[in-house]
Amino acid sequence: MSAVTTPPIDLYYWTTPNGWKASIMLEECALPYRMVPINIGKGAQTAPDFLAVSPHGKIPVIVDPDGPGGTPITVFESNAILQYLARKTGLFYPAEERARITVDIWLFWQAANFGPTLGQTHHFRIYASEKIPYAIERFTAATTKLYATLDAQLGRHACVAGDEYTIADMAILPWAKLWERQGQDIAAFPNVAAWIDRMKARPGVQRGFRLKPDPEEAPPGRREP
Repeated sequence: MSAVTTPPIDLYYWTTPNGWKASIMLEECALPYRMVPINIGKGAQTAPDFLAVSPHGKIPVIVDPDGPGGTPITVFESNAILQYLARKTGLFYPAEERARITVDIWLFWQAANFGPTLGQTHHFRIYASEKIPYAIERFTAATTKLYATLDAQLGRHACVAGDEYTIADMAILPWAKLWERQGQDIAAFPNVAAWIDRMKARPGVQRGFRLKPDPEEAPPGRREP
């Protein structure tokens, strides 16, 4: 009798903080997946084929051929992907309700505050064609306040949502590891600095960060942990 082979998940991906969330989770869960490069620098996110799976034209997206009930499912929005894969595997998302709510709180904090603010900081500090001092100062200062919040939480717990590693850590780490680009002094946030080092020491995290698409790759290469 032949072993049952799990079909790979398609990961529509580029090397961004949100893209890294999905690649880290897939690696941590040891799920087979196939990376589909979406070169956002060349506008691939606006192609009709991609918009068919991601209506807002954002990465990452996963298409799981073995979705609920055994039928395919498409999931976009990076934190929704984390929650879906966590429920699918039973990993990195506590079953106990109070603990799960804590994870959800920090996922929403990342999606509503940490990610958008740091993204604007990246834009005005690095990518904007016109350097606007007010915008740079405003978003850099807001980013500093968010790091202070995270540092206080990590002063109480080993991980973001408590003492166990969860998808909340996976959601926040890819943004936090770019602190230099955000004009932050990581020495001012020793708990964040130590947490980043602990998280980056995880083999699954390392593999997730190493995933780099070849823009000229055709067809996309299969990637299985």
